[in-house]
Formats: sequence, structure tokens, C-alpha cells
Amino acid sequence: MADLQDELDSPAEAGENDDRRTAPTPTDDTFTDDTWVPAPETAPEPEPEPEPLEPDLRDALERARDLLTAHPVADGYSGLPSALWELPWYDLELGDSGLETDLPRLRAGRVGMQFWSLQVPDGQPEGDRAVSSALEQLDLVRHVVGRYANGLRVARDASETTDARNCGRIATLIGPASGRAIGDSLGALRQLHTLGLSSLTLSGTSWAGESGLTPFGEEVVREMNRLGVLADLSGSSPATARRVLAVSKAPVLWTRSGARALREHPANLDDEMLAAVGRMKGLCLVPFAADRTGPALGDVADHMEHVRRVAGADCVGISGMYDTRSAHPGELTDASRYPRLVAELLRRGWPEADVAALTWGNVQRVLRGADFTARAARERRGASTATIGRLDS
Repeated sequence: MADLQDELDSPAEAGENDDRRTAPTPTDDTFTDDTWVPAPETAPEPEPEPEPLEPDLRDALERARDLLTAHPVADGYSGLPSALWELPWYDLELGDSGLETDLPRLRAGRVGMQFWSLQVPDGQPEGDRAVSSALEQLDLVRHVVGRYANGLRVARDASETTDARNCGRIATLIGPASGRAIGDSLGALRQLHTLGLSSLTLSGTSWAGESGLTPFGEEVVREMNRLGVLADLSGSSPATARRVLAVSKAPVLWTRSGARALREHPANLDDEMLAAVGRMKGLCLVPFAADRTGPALGDVADHMEHVRRVAGADCVGISGMYDTRSAHPGELTDASRYPRLVAELLRRGWPEADVAALTWGNVQRVLRGADFTARAARERRGASTATIGRLDS
């Protein structure tokens, strides 16, 4: 399969497939250590804004890009693995019109880290097929990162993401994966973690439903804590979320949730839950998705301000949701547009310290917390031998 994929997505020879390529967007900058390295003089100039910018917006964009040089974007959710799986051909270095993400746009967006989701298709049953589907996507992620090793590097914790950034690479964290991917098996969870899985979405499983976690579900959370796999609660019921917050010793994520007070959506969090996120030092990653946060950039900024006000500045982050088939706000159409959001927050008076936490610091804090919890848990207990049949029968 890998040989066939190599053939399908190998860069074309000079002059071939020109009609399938798109010019790289904004810049081809990279960063080394803590500074951005300008692109060679032969690189294309950044694309102009569609209309003249107001002076204050132009100044805010300049401040945003400067800030993102030191504190790049940690994007909590990308659908790139599934999108690449469906394409017969792609080139992430030259840019691809069939995607919302590629290396030129990630560099222009000042992205330092992304979570690449592994999703089991809707309607697919739990069990062996769900596990193999996740394994196939995980294999594809490693293939893609290996192919574009000059721009990407697989990471699973805070130190590895920092190392990747210091080497001029964009850290790729594998996950969140659908909870069905473990096939109701803690052994499968451990093997997926060995292969690089960093987070798991609990919703959509038999052990994390409307009534909360079952005994096996609680054991899944404890084993995730021992391994250092983050729990993603987006889409989980309030009962499940509350129980996970009680059981988990590590911080938890909502990888694509806005504020329900501003927009009614099943994945969005009400103020009571946001306050609980703040108390437990979890992280709510606000999505660039029109159905969840609204059709305009200002709507996304409103959700971020609301989460910041209710949960705290340490508990809000960014979820681009690019290449997920979600419609995006008009000014956030692809992965090059993060500076535009940061500029809007700066115009609204956000302190630079809060913006730095939003873009990079908060995700790093959660990754460090998961790693610390895992090290402590492994001192206390070994791998769990629990099975769903023995606990939930």
C-alpha cells in the first residue's frame, strides 16, 4: 500500500501536472530556534489582501505576525489524514488546491503544531474494522510526515513539540482518534499509543454515553492517564464530561467546542461546563466552523472572549478544523489565516500574554500535565488487564 501511495503522491517531473498545482500561498518562511527564517529571494511574494487594509488592521496584522514568530499556533484539530486518504494525488510542499492545508499555508499561518485526527467513518461498527481503519490512517500520517520531513515531524509531548519547532519543523501530533478505534480493548489503546497516538475522543462509544462513563469507561480514562493519552470530550454528554473530570488526573480537552451561550450547538459548552473546565484547568479549543461559532471572523473572536472570560485565559485555544468538510468563517478560509484572527484579538485589547497562551502556551501546558501525570501513574500501577465484558456485564 505504501509503494502504491508513493507512486500516487510523488511530485511530478518538471512540466507535468501543471494544471493540478497551485501557487504556494502567502510565504515560504520557516522558523529555526525561536526566529523565522525568511524565504529565499526567489520565493513568491505574499498574496495581497483582497482589498486595502485599514491602518489599524494593517498595524494589528504586523503585531500579530511578530507575536506568532515567538508563539506560533498550536492547532487542536486537523482533518488532513482523511482528506489525503481520499485524494489520488497531492503535493504538500508545492501546495494543493484540493486541500485547505499545505506547508506553504502552514508557514504563512505561523503554525508550530497540529493535531491530526484519525476518524472512523460514520456508520462503521466497533471492532476489528474500526481498529484497522485507524491503523491505516495512522500509517498514512507517518508516511506523509516521513515524505515531508523537511517541514513536519511527529511529536507526542511538550518536549518533542518544542524540539520540532527548534529544528524548523511543524510538530504533528497523532489524534484525536475516534474512541471506537480501540475496539473496546485496552491492549489496542496501548498499541495505538506505542505507534504515536496522543489523544482519544470518548464520544460515540458504548462505554461513554448519555448516562456517563461505565466501569470500563472509567478504566479507559485511567489507562489513558497512565499512558499520557489526552481525553477529548467534544461531543460527549454532560454526564460523561463531568465523570471524566472527576476520574482523570490529567487535563482534558474539548478539541472543537465553542460557547453555547453564543451559539446553540450540541458540541458547544454551556457556562456551567466552561466554569468546570476552568476549575480543572482543562482546555476548550474554539473551532473555525461556521455551524459552531458563526459565519464571520468576529463570531470566532466572540467565542474566544466568552471562553476566556468564563473559563480563564489559561483554558482557551484554537481549533482550525481545516480539511474536515466544515464551512469556515469567510476570513478564515485556510491554514494561512491565523494571523488575521490574532490581529482581531489584539484590536480588541487582548494582552499579548493572553494571546501567547491562546496560540501556543495553553496546549503546551496540557501536554506537560499529561506527561507529568503519566510518569507518576506508571510509578503506582502497571498496565490494566480490565476487559469490557468483565466490568460492564
